[in-house]
Amino acid sequence: MTHPVQGLDEVVHQRTRLGILAVLAEGARAQFGFLQETLGLTDGNLSRHLRTLERAGYVRIEKGYEGRRPRTWVRISRAGRQALDSEIDLLKQVMAGVDSGALTSGVDPDDGLVEGEQTRTPRRRPPPARPSRAS
Repeated sequence: MTHPVQGLDEVVHQRTRLGILAVLAEGARAQFGFLQETLGLTDGNLSRHLRTLERAGYVRIEKGYEGRRPRTWVRISRAGRQALDSEIDLLKQVMAGVDSGALTSGVDPDDGLVEGEQTRTPRRRPPPARPSRAS
């Protein structure tokens, strides 16, 4: 049996990108400035994460004008919605396992060792020698 965390998507699971997809899933599209303010990101940081999501096919970026002002809008793609839904389902499985202990039934809560694993005494390094003070 593999643990549900093995199925987490590294592109989606990163905190900022998960936040971007979660905000975008709430509506049709969002302006760059709205995402930046909502998530507390700098221009460069948001741009970098949006590029990563765009390369994965999870968002679509549209550039245009609102009046005479240039604007950038971002919308979640169908693949992005599926990736977000999958991530949420996996996180729910992880939480259900934590609550019930079902995912770690081979772990003894007293010592945290997996059944059948032998205890090992960690090797300890001697403390580093302190430099002597010359008078």
